[in-house]
Amino acid sequence: MTGLINANPTVYERKERRPRTVPSFTNEDEYSPEAIDQLEVFDILFYFLIIQFNVNKYPEHPYSLEELKVITEDAVEVNDKNSHVRVTFTPTVEHCSMATIIGLCIRVKLLRSLPSRFKVDITVAPGTHATEAAVNKQLNDKERVAAALENPNLVEMVDQCLAPSYD
Repeated sequence: MTGLINANPTVYERKERRPRTVPSFTNEDEYSPEAIDQLEVFDILFYFLIIQFNVNKYPEHPYSLEELKVITEDAVEVNDKNSHVRVTFTPTVEHCSMATIIGLCIRVKLLRSLPSRFKVDITVAPGTHATEAAVNKQLNDKERVAAALENPNLVEMVDQCLAPSYD
């Protein structure tokens, strides 16, 4: 295995999933927005996390983003009242070439899944990537994200990464 970006990644056991509790509806107004919490956002990302993340479906390693602790439940912050979600992800190496793609996939997955009232911020964990500031700027600039999503090659890559895996 030569030429790998991270030839020997640290692999973690998957965290046991907390069961979702059904909220008790005290508000009878059917038109009020449904509350969104941390676990719901993590659940949205969960199926993306368990796929073997690689554009060509030939992963460098047969581990999920969850097993590599690229994204954890604790790294998801939700402020439902202010309609804001922040997800912080941790690349496995400080020079990870997939950091921007992973962040873009997280952003697109949440934008497709959450109600449109939510503002989504995606950030690289502080001190975990050599170009952290540049990656964060790319992932959270509306114009840069829009331009990226106009690129058919990037859209195909994102769609492929977010496609269900039945392996």
